[in-house]
Amino acid sequence: MLTGFQNITKVPELKKRILVTCALLIVYRIGVYIPTPGIDNQALSAIFASQSGTLFGLIDMFSGGALSRFSIFTLGIMPYISASIILQLLTVVIPQLEKLSKEGELGRRKITQYTRYGTILLSVIQGMGIAVGLESVGTGGSSVVYNPGWSFRLLTVITLTSGTAFIMWLGEQITERGIGNGISLIIFAGIVARFPSGLVRTVTLVRTGEMSLFIGLLILALMVIVVGLIIYFERAHRRIPVQYARRIVGRRVYGGQSTHLPLKVNTAGVIPPIFASSILLFPATLASFIKHPVTERISQALTPGSIAYESIYVAFIIFFCYFYTAVTFNPVDVADNMKKYGGFVPGIRPGKKTAEYIDKILTRITLGGAIYVSVICVLPSILISRFNVPFYFGGTGLLIVVGVAMDTIQQIESHLITRHYEGFLKKGQIKGRRA
Repeated sequence: MLTGFQNITKVPELKKRILVTCALLIVYRIGVYIPTPGIDNQALSAIFASQSGTLFGLIDMFSGGALSRFSIFTLGIMPYISASIILQLLTVVIPQLEKLSKEGELGRRKITQYTRYGTILLSVIQGMGIAVGLESVGTGGSSVVYNPGWSFRLLTVITLTSGTAFIMWLGEQITERGIGNGISLIIFAGIVARFPSGLVRTVTLVRTGEMSLFIGLLILALMVIVVGLIIYFERAHRRIPVQYARRIVGRRVYGGQSTHLPLKVNTAGVIPPIFASSILLFPATLASFIKHPVTERISQALTPGSIAYESIYVAFIIFFCYFYTAVTFNPVDVADNMKKYGGFVPGIRPGKKTAEYIDKILTRITLGGAIYVSVICVLPSILISRFNVPFYFGGTGLLIVVGVAMDTIQQIESHLITRHYEGFLKKGQIKGRRA
């Protein structure tokens, strides 16, 4: 592995891409600390500190602390992710979008353009909602907004929308000129930026005696095990053997080779826990603004760490794993493409029977992937409720961090091997999550 890192400096293009990626991520982290005008940031930080178990706490994690600071990057990349998910769902419903998604590079560019428009629209709506909501939030009888009114609302909407558009541009520049997926790396940077402070707090608890050394070492060992499990399951896939018939065109022979169709155990990725967390944290968020016995009772029943919360959380994760897999992977299209190019699964008739066979296998392995995601995401709540751990060693954040790291290393590995340099592994190569 050390040789692999040394070889990076021997490839000028790869070295340049990594430096560009690091520089753009530094620009993103600097922007997180630039405040939005017209806000009492100290009072707002104290309010957000009490919202750690709500939807704001989840959004703050993905924005790398930008929400609690109410910086120009407060909305983060969440509007872009939401717009991408909405467009994927609409692709299944609207035939025109489905046709556009199959038109190759031109169709993908058009869908990307629609995603950008959707991101701006969602940013404007969310920015206006946040601006109006902040005017009613205050401490000690005074509002956190210095000068409430339409001037503040318009300034906030323009600032937050511009910040999201700039982050979206940064992500696209990283993807084009850097290494790895830009949007994923921005989320990665936001989550990783909070790890050192959490580690320092844990060490402080051990030193002061509030947490025993045994519990601290146990958590460290558990973290290593969890990372290993995530790597194993994110690379796991079921191979379906595919045979292509031999075709003779003129004097040339095409086909006749054997290959396989890889089906990932976790096809849905981190989307199910994000959806499930957003839905379950909504009552707690509502209760923080609407002081009503009903909302408070629901919020108390759905407290993270309770049996009711964890049971519903697991059920939602399993549901969204199947739902998102069905949206993003169509066995009928895969079977039709195989049949079009003369491919078939040995022992299975091409066409409808092949689609049913693929769907049957995908349904089985998705259950295993859903259980794996559920275990990883429920783990933080157990650590917090049982051992009073001050930050998450697991869950959605760690899934994203490990997954993005694997994808980025896989791309670096590809650059090194293409130029005949030794990669990070001597035996075999790192396979990306989308392999």
